[in-house]
Amino acid sequence: MAVKQILKMGDPRLLRQAKPVERFDTPELRDLLQDMFDTMVAANGAGLAAPQIGVDLQVVVFGFNRNERYPEAPPVPMTVLINPTLTPIGDEQVDGWEGCLSVPGLRGVVPRWQRIRYQGFDAKGGVIDREVDGFHARVVQHECDHLIGVLYPMRIKDFSQFGFTEVLFPGMDPRSDD
Repeated sequence: MAVKQILKMGDPRLLRQAKPVERFDTPELRDLLQDMFDTMVAANGAGLAAPQIGVDLQVVVFGFNRNERYPEAPPVPMTVLINPTLTPIGDEQVDGWEGCLSVPGLRGVVPRWQRIRYQGFDAKGGVIDREVDGFHARVVQHECDHLIGVLYPMRIKDFSQFGFTEVLFPGMDPRSDD
């Protein structure tokens, strides 16, 4: 369909609570999902939430086989997740570097649950129920934060570990910085 403009931090639309999807398997939802995947791939993203392209719905897409922005990350299956709920499994949190297509040029260390269960629906309304850990869990938590108006800098605990990618990671391809 189309590559959409990604909203940047400071745009008030990124701080809103997204609304649940009420109808599945519609032409409008299929178009939105195609736009989201096209936009995510064009931006080299690991995931994208509908609010990042100005759509106020509880829809996230994520997944990749290999991602230049996270070269050490294992593959994450291409997923459509609608109306998600997340449940931590255990008490373990881990710190990890994150970037965001809505916060270009910056990276920061963010604590996230190591292991989670996520539930929701696919594009046709089929149930999704997965337990994941590591980077997969981090990606899901990051994208779902967008649905409640939270950007990753709001979760940073130590601002000495937040800054411009080119300063923190000299030599990193500047096209892979967000």
